[in-house]
Amino acid sequence: MNHLKGIHHVTAITSSAEKNYEFFTYVLGMRLIKKTVNQDDIQTYHLFFADDIGSAGTDMTFFDFPGIPKGKHGTNEISKTSFRVPTDAALEYWVKRFDRLEVKHTGISEQFGKKTLSFVDFDDQQYQLISDENNKGVASGTPWQKGPIPLEYAITGLGPIFVRIAEFDYFKEVLEKVLLFKEIAHEGSFHLFEVGEGGNGAQVIVEHNVILPRAQQGFGTVHHAAFRVEDRSVLEEWIQRMQSFRFPTSGYVDRHFFESLYANVAPQILFEFATDGPGFMGDEPYETLGEKLSLPPFLEPKRKEIESLVRPIDTVRSTKEFIKE
Repeated sequence: MNHLKGIHHVTAITSSAEKNYEFFTYVLGMRLIKKTVNQDDIQTYHLFFADDIGSAGTDMTFFDFPGIPKGKHGTNEISKTSFRVPTDAALEYWVKRFDRLEVKHTGISEQFGKKTLSFVDFDDQQYQLISDENNKGVASGTPWQKGPIPLEYAITGLGPIFVRIAEFDYFKEVLEKVLLFKEIAHEGSFHLFEVGEGGNGAQVIVEHNVILPRAQQGFGTVHHAAFRVEDRSVLEEWIQRMQSFRFPTSGYVDRHFFESLYANVAPQILFEFATDGPGFMGDEPYETLGEKLSLPPFLEPKRKEIESLVRPIDTVRSTKEFIKE
């Protein structure tokens, strides 16, 4: 059985695609590499923020479902998303940046031997930065070369995803017996699991929590987390495997930028398995990634209708000069 290679992407829900674009571009300095629509709900934007070239394992994506209520954090949710930065010194830079830009954060702390900095956005979506200083394992991506962050401090990809769960023993069994993760450490109610080459890019941190009420999905919460598989043939292996364990799954889905399988692995926890390719560079030049509305071929004939449904967002950055500060 081919193991999962690490984290592929995390998809969350925002109250505003415009504010979300501003926050990820101008505050976090991640590159919008694709502005498209939810393939299952074409009036909803789907924005992809990643490294300089949209490498697998670096992208955080967002839906802005019209009229959706604010989510509530609690148990049985993918509770926090991590972003990798190169060094401990980078975290010091980010504390100053967050203070200057009035981003709420907790200050620097340490978990499982890594320095981290937790923060939230305008929707109370939960994030952390994690230092790669002592990290070994899955390689990270390339920071956005023309973005506003000095390259030595910039975000390079996704780090551990956090899952808060009531039924810990069940979820541990799913991770270890089905998804082939290994538990490598625990601190208090937090348990660290990793897969494949391991390291920050291939870890899940599970918090056992029976006190909080059950989470409710809405804006400010994560929709699903995706894990990397090499290609279609490995994806087919995982489709067979998840079906053999009788998990409810989507079956094979072609997302154009990658191929996927979705599976409900625990109450309210949706995981996706996604291929590394073909990636995001096929339909737009490198210089202007994310600047026009990109549609997969099967939606292209509906472009006029879709453009009338989604409000325009100005995402042109190729003509702008960012001062790195």
